[in-house]
Amino acid sequence: MLNVGKINRGIVLDHIKAGCAMSIYRDLRLDKLDCCVAIIQNARSGKIGRKDIIKIEDPMENIDLDALGYIDPNITINVIENGEIVEKRAIHLPKRITNVIKCHNPRCITSIEPELPHIFELSDEENKVYRCIYCEEGYKRS
Repeated sequence: MLNVGKINRGIVLDHIKAGCAMSIYRDLRLDKLDCCVAIIQNARSGKIGRKDIIKIEDPMENIDLDALGYIDPNITINVIENGEIVEKRAIHLPKRITNVIKCHNPRCITSIEPELPHIFELSDEENKVYRCIYCEEGYKRS
């Protein structure tokens, strides 16, 4: 049996859909952090069958929770202090996301002004549709 040690201080991203941890690692730019990151794939879960887990030995302030909510709002965040879980947080679809997705509309101002932030607002929560605040181009989260 594989045994991954616990972290002293940081966060654990739990209930990640099996096979998605590496994508989340890239999307959250965890490779840019100067800390220990452990990825566990296909762990057994009573709640969802199989799951991935990411352990990050770094303060939560360095993690973009809006991006995480956009990527998978079903993930649970466990906040760790002194090796123990001190808080469990559920995340939700964010109302607004910045620089998480890029607008692909060639007529959008972000195509001409690349330094502008790519800002999207949630326009349809049920269907997970976001719209660019500049051009209204819609993006559906699958």
